[in-house]
Amino acid sequence: MKTKIGILGSGVVAQTLGSGFIKHGYEVMIGTRDVSKLAEWQQTNNALAGSFKEAAAFGDIVVLAVKGTMAASALALAGTENLSGKVLIDTSNPIADLPPVNGVLQYFSRLDASQMEQLQKEFPEARFVKAFNSVGSGFMINPDFGGIKPSMFICGNDAEAKTQVSAILDQFGWETEDMGAVEAARAIEPLCMLWCIPGMLRNEWTHAFKLLKK
Repeated sequence: MKTKIGILGSGVVAQTLGSGFIKHGYEVMIGTRDVSKLAEWQQTNNALAGSFKEAAAFGDIVVLAVKGTMAASALALAGTENLSGKVLIDTSNPIADLPPVNGVLQYFSRLDASQMEQLQKEFPEARFVKAFNSVGSGFMINPDFGGIKPSMFICGNDAEAKTQVSAILDQFGWETEDMGAVEAARAIEPLCMLWCIPGMLRNEWTHAFKLLKK
């Protein structure tokens, strides 16, 4: 039986991950406020679309793929009863609605309080795992870096949830680096800022992070 993925969000990241999950044999429903704007994506991928609540109820695993400013409201629309006990892959970043400063994005979170920590407190029944937040959508699914697997940094309080996400990342061509509990999101979320600087300054967007080990 195929694992079902409910994706909250309908932007580029949501559609990219949705297509990736379908490619790897999962069933997918994308949740959105406006189903009509996903008509072309649905036809191309032979996939489902519905409301946030419907997508969350559908998924064995839920993916949060909305702007950071919309994250809490998207989860509220999904409904706590539809998130309870489920692995929730949090791809969001706390990017403020402010312009970058010399190529550096501005965040609304603090260094001692990440966005994912706040979301985990607001929705304690969900098993949050931070992932896919530190690379552009074009490299999320089986990126080609000359045979070298890039590193995806993850964190979360539930070990079994992280094991499930690590298995997905392996399918998607990533080497998982588990950074521990939810507080590690304080370090992982700002990786998006670092990843974006070359793009903002020099229009260079074709890179990913790699943790080297001896």
